[in-house]
Amino acid sequence: MKRLLLLLLCCPFTFLNAQGYGLDSDYQEIESKVIEWRRDIHQYPELSNREFKTAEKIAAHLRSLGIEVETGVAHTGVVGILKGDMPGKVVALRADIDALPVTERNDLPFRSEVRTEFLGESVGVMHACGHDTHTAILMGVAEILSNNKDKIRGTVKFIFQPAEEGPPPGEEGGALLMVKEGVLKSPDVDAIFGLHINSQTPVGVIRYKSGGAMAAAQEFNIKVQGKQSHGSQPWSGVDPILISAKIIDGLQTIISRESNLTNEAAVITVGKIKSGVRFNIIPESAEMLGTIRTLDYDMKDHINRRMEEMVTTIAQAYGGSATITIKDATDITYNDPDLVTKMLPTLQRVAGNENVQTQKAITGAEDFSYFQREVPGFFFFLGGMTPGNTESFPHHTPDFKIDDSGMLLGVKAMTEITLDYLSAGE
Repeated sequence: MKRLLLLLLCCPFTFLNAQGYGLDSDYQEIESKVIEWRRDIHQYPELSNREFKTAEKIAAHLRSLGIEVETGVAHTGVVGILKGDMPGKVVALRADIDALPVTERNDLPFRSEVRTEFLGESVGVMHACGHDTHTAILMGVAEILSNNKDKIRGTVKFIFQPAEEGPPPGEEGGALLMVKEGVLKSPDVDAIFGLHINSQTPVGVIRYKSGGAMAAAQEFNIKVQGKQSHGSQPWSGVDPILISAKIIDGLQTIISRESNLTNEAAVITVGKIKSGVRFNIIPESAEMLGTIRTLDYDMKDHINRRMEEMVTTIAQAYGGSATITIKDATDITYNDPDLVTKMLPTLQRVAGNENVQTQKAITGAEDFSYFQREVPGFFFFLGGMTPGNTESFPHHTPDFKIDDSGMLLGVKAMTEITLDYLSAGE
């Protein structure tokens, strides 16, 4: 008996990991609440840096649980701090809370009818990426952990982050601003965890990748200067539209002919081009906006350098001039390999070995990466597609849907990752 007691005292992580935390009844009680919260948030979405009512709902819930709350972080973010009954490390859990300028067109009884102004245009507003589910899941985790403080060996920091989709032009926001304002300090965070629900992954499945899991995203702006002339006399001017076409074609050769795609994927996309006012006038200038996605820092540096060289020289070759500015939007979402190895048994226990699957890196981006740049982090994907469904709609589309039944696994995974990480101690 003494030998067994000594083993339990010396190896609390092994014991708890094997026996579980006795939270079955907590999980059963929380599921209906999480679904209700998600549907309410979904019906009343708010754009980046404008998540006022969402933040109020989150803060009120955390306060009702006796959790220490700070509001107004990075404009509309909410941070909660829960101290366990035993001393230990600090773990952070993050959920993003903003919606998108997308008009919802599915048949959900709680679909959004909200409209607002975005960049001078009247737009619909929709949770078309699942941030409503992330918020509801973390609210559920907060309730379960606050009711089980005796099982917490340390401190839990709940980070409800605004503006993951990017702040409005001219504003700061998102994870980068939260880090700048010290969200990972006081108390200092030792590790951070986050999840993203996925409409094309079946409910009950968790997918992950160690190392670089999601791409760094950069925005670029190219301004081309030509010489205006009559459309019938192109020889008397310099056509910025033609130059733009040559630049677009040239940029793609950086990917297809210069980037080692057997190393990691990379993408250059021109998403907008604006030029001209009339069918028979060659305009004076053109402007292009686009994105760069990379999963390797050396490839990122090479692509940036070659884009700057190509844009200016191609324009000069056709008698014009051009400038390019490149701005970072997110860093590489990098899952700390040691942390992934340490926490993988937790996910397998919660979801079942066969339901925890590795995946290749994706060229989508996440500003969760800015937290991971400061402390070790693990970001994984949660299934949200109804099993057996033959049609699923991608994120950021008007028909996007998530199956509510997928959220409970998210609550379990985040709860038990937290408890296992803290129980492991050093």
